[in-house]
Amino acid sequence: MIRPALIALCAALPLPLAAHPHVFVDTELTIKVDEDGRITGTEMTWTYDEFFTLLILEDMGLDADADGVLTEAEKAELMGFDFEVWPEGFEGDLYLHADGEKVALGRPVSTGIDVVDGKIVSTHTRTVPDAPAEGATFRQYDPTYYVAYTLDEVRVDGACRADVTPPDPDAGEEALAEALTDYSEDQFEVLELGIHYADDITLTCAHSS
Repeated sequence: MIRPALIALCAALPLPLAAHPHVFVDTELTIKVDEDGRITGTEMTWTYDEFFTLLILEDMGLDADADGVLTEAEKAELMGFDFEVWPEGFEGDLYLHADGEKVALGRPVSTGIDVVDGKIVSTHTRTVPDAPAEGATFRQYDPTYYVAYTLDEVRVDGACRADVTPPDPDAGEEALAEALTDYSEDQFEVLELGIHYADDITLTCAHSS
């Protein structure tokens, strides 16, 4: 996401309000697995909500006639907008654990952009450095939960399947309540609650050994 802008907006909100999502993104994830059972990369499609789309298009001066159709030049300008700035510590809101270790993913490479039914649809790929697929787990979330991701589809390009375990609907609210017990009005702190709302995507492979 456009992390500096989101952080600035979040900072202007009272803490309890900032602990709830304000941008909504529907996602499709493709996981690429080679013949040796190693994860080699991912492809992600993000469909942003209509209000956020409107804010971005107005801020960038795109779709001036408001017909919901971008010219090729406008698409080229919009391409990569969500990863234009990469702050220190930002991990692209996609996390992978494999063989008991957290795996650092490559930076996103934008591969597609459009506006469909009033929503920005953005596609990007990421490389994965030689991680075993069997038992690997992906999670997609914004740690601050300013952005809420809804996983619509997971595909695996390779001889593995992906099992999706939805989050416990009560876990996030319980974590928020616990955090607020130590919160006072004269302090600012970004609560990292997003992980409690993330699906667990676990790979099982036919040729695992």
